[in-house]
Amino acid sequence: MKGNKTVHLFFLIGLLLLGCKEGNKEVSSAAEIPGTQPPEGMVYVPGGSFLMGGKSEWAEPDEFPRRNVGVSAFFMDQTEVTNAQFAAFVEATGYVTTAEKALDWDELSKQLPPDTPKPADSILEPGSLVFKPTEGPVDLRDLSQWWEWTLGADWRHPGGPGSSIEGKMEHPVVHVSHEDAKAYADWAGKRLPTEAEWEWASMGGLDDPVYPWGNTPADQAAKKANFWQGIFPFRNDSLDGYVLTAPVKTYPANGYDLYDMAGNVWEWCEDKYRADAYAQELKPEEAFNPKGPLESYDPGDPLAAKNVVRGGSYHCSDSYCSGYRVARRMRTTPDTGMGHLGFRCVKDIDSKGP
Repeated sequence: MKGNKTVHLFFLIGLLLLGCKEGNKEVSSAAEIPGTQPPEGMVYVPGGSFLMGGKSEWAEPDEFPRRNVGVSAFFMDQTEVTNAQFAAFVEATGYVTTAEKALDWDELSKQLPPDTPKPADSILEPGSLVFKPTEGPVDLRDLSQWWEWTLGADWRHPGGPGSSIEGKMEHPVVHVSHEDAKAYADWAGKRLPTEAEWEWASMGGLDDPVYPWGNTPADQAAKKANFWQGIFPFRNDSLDGYVLTAPVKTYPANGYDLYDMAGNVWEWCEDKYRADAYAQELKPEEAFNPKGPLESYDPGDPLAAKNVVRGGSYHCSDSYCSGYRVARRMRTTPDTGMGHLGFRCVKDIDSKGP
């Protein structure tokens, strides 16, 4: 425990000295901490302090104000969890995902205005949200224009009935809820990353970059990640080689040897979402390994509790969500599964060593 206290104190002092100065500072390496040989399929992410939040013309209000935080070193899955990995979990446990269960109207109604009528029972059957491109330009504030509730859509059938993951076992698993992701993480002896851990890892050791690949503009980065090239949501020029998900490790890794920290699929974080999370004052000890707010609040959807998702997906473009930026925050309800939503896990490092 003495070693933990020393590292913790070092971080607190570093954060206080950092003040408003921008830039990232790594404070540990694999050689400095015993027991840092990554488990299979994971990589070592050094601890450090950084200025978290928006840093470009596309930054959203919920990315401000920027704030100084620090994180301990940790292990992170090198890739998003794949269909093959998730299938092994299901085979070992018999787990049934949220999308494979009928909707619980009693729970769902709590997220809706009080007078919302109950839909037909057929609508509450197992299903998930599947992307359907539009025929032309639409109001990008209305997600229902391109997301369609599809009965029978789930991780095994990402496009709905008749689709399958055959030949796509190395693609990221999709249609997994926050609850599903946590169940997998528990089984694997891991956990979901905090929002601060995710942002720090996505930068890959670069000094305050806009994207995991650096500062090359997205319109010049089609071969660096899987995201939308063209006009969303109706024309995808697929300059990156894929319309939907791509196999993990298709594009270059970042500086920490992590793949798909930009694009492919959004990734669940442990943190609850609050639009004003960064405006909440943190005590020095709270700025070290911050855990996020205690309660969720999305002013655009105040009745629904939500969790943070990060990293963007094959849908993202500068004209729509620019989700591939390292600071971009998105949110969704923990019981939601979608065709562009997956996850990866992290694992704490045993500072006592082997």
